[in-house]
Amino acid sequence: MGVLEKIAEIESEMARTQKNKATSAHLGLLKARLAKLRRELIEPKGGGGGKAGEGFDVAKTGDARIGFVGFPSVGKSTLLSNLAGVYSEVAAYEFTTLTTVPGVIKYKGAKVQLLDLPGIIEGAKDGKGRGKQVIAVARTCSLIFIVLDVLKPLGHKKLIEHELEGFGIRLNKEPPNIHFRRKDKGGINFQPAVVQSELDSDLVKQILAEYKIHNADILVRYDATADDLIDVIEGNRVYIPCIFLLNKIDQISIEELDIIYKIPHCVPISAHHKWNFDDLLEKMWEYLDLVRIYTKPKGQLPDYEAPVVLDHRHSAIEDFCNKLHKSLIKEFKYALVWGSSVKHQPQKVGKEHVLHDEDVVQIVKRV
Repeated sequence: MGVLEKIAEIESEMARTQKNKATSAHLGLLKARLAKLRRELIEPKGGGGGKAGEGFDVAKTGDARIGFVGFPSVGKSTLLSNLAGVYSEVAAYEFTTLTTVPGVIKYKGAKVQLLDLPGIIEGAKDGKGRGKQVIAVARTCSLIFIVLDVLKPLGHKKLIEHELEGFGIRLNKEPPNIHFRRKDKGGINFQPAVVQSELDSDLVKQILAEYKIHNADILVRYDATADDLIDVIEGNRVYIPCIFLLNKIDQISIEELDIIYKIPHCVPISAHHKWNFDDLLEKMWEYLDLVRIYTKPKGQLPDYEAPVVLDHRHSAIEDFCNKLHKSLIKEFKYALVWGSSVKHQPQKVGKEHVLHDEDVVQIVKRV
């Protein structure tokens, strides 16, 4: 029996099983088996057979990367060409875009790479269509735009979320606050810091046994699910912010538009008429959460034209130096910082200091 058949069998068994306290252990075990089988699909056993997806290995340029994901013919290519002036073949039939088309926009001083990923269909995570290679590129993005047709949004939204989840992409979620450490002996030590509604010692042991882990420390700091524990054990999950773009709003009424505006993480747009692009770009900036740092050479005014753009998770002085030049940190003595990250203007800081958006930095080198 192939991997796909096994996955289908487990999924149908999970659909048939009633969810209650008595079956939670059995469901947890099935979820763990499913996660392992899906990993085999993503990273097949054996040497790298087959050619890499043509047109999919796009060089990462700029300060952030945004992937446009959506069903065929929802307006991804139109949106990309109107946003970035890139021409991606557009037609009114499904599966027009067959390779990844990159474009770049400049916004608030940051260069953002936009990727029009070919249409994802049901079963992409099982290797159907070109979906597998598409989602591999989606995993490297800083932000995902899921483009939906406003006339059939919810069904498509659920399907695409399910596809991305199956590939280990978690949308608009934080990594689980679970400490997991393997050890050589001592059995399974499960320590919940708060009362658990789903996980208990037996279920944790069963899930770990599925991975042939019999000695480990698990500390859970919140009310976690079996899925959260499996994500931590698998260790290959990526947590990416996501914005749902409801396209073709020229086809609905104002009343319907008011309802759509209340959905979290959603921006209604019309790619064809270029409606609501400012709102989209503003939301994009908020979700990317980039930090712009201006350089100040000694005795000169700061350069406000070309900021150094950093990811908010890596925005220390050391990251700033590495972005400018790899050898700079070796000659680093201290930095002078002006801005909201320091109390005094300027303030002398070391390489561990975390910078805020629009700080001004002057690096002082060792003589």
